[in-house]
Amino acid sequence: MMRVRHAEQRDLNDIYTLAKKSGIGLTSLPENEDALIAKLARTEQTRQGHLEKSEQGYLFVLEDTTQQKVVGVSGIEVAVGLIEPFYNFHVGKQVHASKALNVYQSLNTLFLSNDHTGSSELCTLFLDPEFRKNQNGKFLSKIRFLFIAAFQQKFEQKLIAEMRGYSDENGYSPFWSALGHHFFNMPFSKADYLSGVGQKVFIAELMPRFPVYVDLLPKEAQQVIGQVHEHTRPAYRLLETEGLKYQGYVDIFDAGPTIEANIDDLRAVRDSKQRRVIIQETQTPLDAPRFMVANDDYKNYCAILVEAEMDLEHIYLTQIQAQQLHVEVGSHVRILPLNT
Repeated sequence: MMRVRHAEQRDLNDIYTLAKKSGIGLTSLPENEDALIAKLARTEQTRQGHLEKSEQGYLFVLEDTTQQKVVGVSGIEVAVGLIEPFYNFHVGKQVHASKALNVYQSLNTLFLSNDHTGSSELCTLFLDPEFRKNQNGKFLSKIRFLFIAAFQQKFEQKLIAEMRGYSDENGYSPFWSALGHHFFNMPFSKADYLSGVGQKVFIAELMPRFPVYVDLLPKEAQQVIGQVHEHTRPAYRLLETEGLKYQGYVDIFDAGPTIEANIDDLRAVRDSKQRRVIIQETQTPLDAPRFMVANDDYKNYCAILVEAEMDLEHIYLTQIQAQQLHVEVGSHVRILPLNT
């Protein structure tokens, strides 16, 4: 059975293995043991209420309970940019016109922006390639929305997600080569890594403060602005179905799109329901709808996928499913269809 729960220190080795598999571009899952230990400590301190909002973050793991192995991670930052600036480019326009010369030019530009300061952020989504089946990836991503729906008061009104931008199989980013490389004088992989382990001061020190005219960039760089990495397209489409949209902001390193939504507009916030648990002995037929079911226990949060029958007040779970959720007869659980 696959279960999502809070990440814990005992998961370090499995998560480090996932970080090695994630490749270049996933800045929030660096192949750095100290950074991962700190991330695990932070999610624990967040759950215990020991951190200010500016420092809070959650990390969830997808666990194969049969093998007792962590095979995926996903995360939420509570409020970005309140300690160190949160940067992206806003894709805007500059108009150059002369009536006397009968010239009018509207040019696309990139402005360095801190507009998403204070937003909550979806981050750190990665699933072991061997487990990219049986809708595991969809479950791992969408469970964050169900958690937000249960504990809205702990998050900001705006939710964002930075999507991985285009780079080739060798880690070459045409956008970085055309722009960032000239200001940072380091490979894309190194800048990406330094950002991931928290060394972000160099961004403020080195990035251009004036608008960048897109037309002055090479064509291959222009073409990838706002484009999603091939491996990230399924995640991008999934987040769109939950209510997030591209609003003209891109990553400063690889120009991947940032998508956003107000929390009140999320599908999980609108459509998730609570039901009371009833234990049944037999398993529901496999053609029943699939639901995410979570225990709504903030400190010991966990969720599973079930094919369950329910009515307006109850959901029917097996004893094993109830045990995985740490619930019993009469407990309240939160449910949401996995598929829209």
